[in-house]
Amino acid sequence: MLNWTLYKREVKNSVKMLVIFGAVITMYIAIIISMYDPEMMASLDQFYELMPELMASVGMSAGATTLIGFMISYLYGFILLLFPMLFCILRGNGLVAKYTDKGSMATLLAAPVKRKTVALTQMSVLISGILILMIYATGLEIIIAETSFPGELVISELLKLNAALMCLHLFIGSICFLASCVFSDTKYSIAFGAGIPVLMYVLQMLANTGEKAEAAKYFTFFTLFNADGVVAGESNAIIGAVVLGIEAAVLYAGGITVFCKKDLHI
Repeated sequence: MLNWTLYKREVKNSVKMLVIFGAVITMYIAIIISMYDPEMMASLDQFYELMPELMASVGMSAGATTLIGFMISYLYGFILLLFPMLFCILRGNGLVAKYTDKGSMATLLAAPVKRKTVALTQMSVLISGILILMIYATGLEIIIAETSFPGELVISELLKLNAALMCLHLFIGSICFLASCVFSDTKYSIAFGAGIPVLMYVLQMLANTGEKAEAAKYFTFFTLFNADGVVAGESNAIIGAVVLGIEAAVLYAGGITVFCKKDLHI
């Protein structure tokens, strides 16, 4: 059961951030998809050969032969990982820990509203923001791809890919939400809520460079998001996405449980 008054207010507070991240995502998606051209792809492949480790660290690879492969190489290793992740970090902290740190949690709980209702409402705000970004990015990709290169994009593959990406960001959001519920001080909430995803992404960057650093992939949850594997329908890649979704549900539930039981000193 949600507190709709609180939900509407918090969603309204998310709008500015959603617009900013949406604008950035719009710019990159439009630019990257427009670059899908044989001559441009050859130039990008040459650039990759000049700095293979740098390009690989942010998930970019050469030799894409399809539009969806090109998008995976230049959007799904950095842009569509980083910016939604930043939204999760910034918004997640502001939903619970910020109120507790400022002493204004008493206002939220002053009315006859259960803690569980407040926690569920704040969790729903974060999940709604993630879904809005993912749905917007998906719709934008389809519109731009179909406008610029009609028939080149296999929409069913894109939907599978973005469903897996959504599972990843819901999991990142759950880490941020759990940290916000566990810690009453925003500096600790941010340290853990932001520190863990950022550390995991750095480890993924190291793993992408290959050779000695490849073992880092066993220490980061980003490995569970295998974009190429999802598009190809590989069972391990699909299982990885499902695992992210299940773990997200567990961490969200954990955050609500912690919030309901903790001493808020109000």
